[in-house]
Amino acid sequence: MKRTIRELVNLKGKVVLLRVDFNVPLDEGGKILDATRIKNELPTIRYLISKGAKVVILSHLGRPDGYDVRKSLWPISIYLSRVLPCSVSFSSTVLGEETRERIKMLKDGNVLLLENVRFYKQEEECDMKFAREIASMGDIFVNDAFGTAHRKHATTYGLGRLMPNAIGFLMEKELNNLNKILEEPKRPFVVVLGGAKVETKIKILERFVEKADTILIGGAMAYTFLKALGRDVGLSKVQDDYLEVAQNILEKAKELGKKILLPIDHVCLKGRDPHPVEVTTLKGDLVGYDIGSRTIRYFARELDKAGEIFWNGPLGMYENANFRIGTRSIAEIIAESKAHKSAGGGDTIAMINLFNLGKKFDYLSTGGGATLEYLEEGSLPAIEVIQEKIY
Repeated sequence: MKRTIRELVNLKGKVVLLRVDFNVPLDEGGKILDATRIKNELPTIRYLISKGAKVVILSHLGRPDGYDVRKSLWPISIYLSRVLPCSVSFSSTVLGEETRERIKMLKDGNVLLLENVRFYKQEEECDMKFAREIASMGDIFVNDAFGTAHRKHATTYGLGRLMPNAIGFLMEKELNNLNKILEEPKRPFVVVLGGAKVETKIKILERFVEKADTILIGGAMAYTFLKALGRDVGLSKVQDDYLEVAQNILEKAKELGKKILLPIDHVCLKGRDPHPVEVTTLKGDLVGYDIGSRTIRYFARELDKAGEIFWNGPLGMYENANFRIGTRSIAEIIAESKAHKSAGGGDTIAMINLFNLGKKFDYLSTGGGATLEYLEEGSLPAIEVIQEKIY
């Protein structure tokens, strides 16, 4: 287990470089449209403040190409000043004399937020000289940015290599929950996977074929698996380059005695007719965009028996209201299940929030790509460099 901030002693007066994920949506005027990611970080910040640390916060926002005032973190400093019981100041740079002077002036238990680290190209290049300059401004590094832990960036991986370090409460929560899914799932363990591309789900499919009891596959990726089985898919989206991969995964599941269930009916469009129809077989110019009512009931029977459920990816083109019923129905079935239920991935969390079902899930991962990569690999670069807990 990685060392957490609970194991850090004598924090009073120490400069803690805290890497967080404040990649939140802003409108043109700088108003925060969704503060969820900031709220998730508050327990860690408040803990460090309570211990008398001088908290210097580092974060990215978007993917700017150099300085972009629309990607500045200054609106977040204003938000923090409203919700934290301390003084919060803002530095318009990450490096330089201004920042160093502000850190020197920082009083115990107060916060300084630095500007967007991605205004510097050295961040994503993991330039170690850049990382060393930042490290020289602090005493301890705390990484609580799980959403970027899969990337080798200067303020995640680089600082972790250079400084005494620990993880924050959000990172700890993510790792604990994901490790339980991988190592101690309640049985039967049912995984629901959707989305468009098989190529993005190969590793997680291979991992879950070994870990799960049943995998339910929907979304456009299902048609590659159906075609691999010799089924008619009409003009539905198929990744022909991955037919052999899909076949191998299906054969491996059979060898291990695991179940992979695919759609048995579909909501589709025929030619230019804008009205969706439900069919059991996709022929001719039919294109599948959602799972049908029979598939919903078919999947529901497995979900009703589950002790553990993990969901990633839409089961249809949910952005269009005509093809949202399947995804919404499965989301509602999972939400009402007595199983331990969790979900991960940016689109998946967005769907759950769209349907106002977030409070009914036991765990929603904040990580997006990091969540999937951790489930695939069992570790992430920025986590590997964190010191182990000493018992």
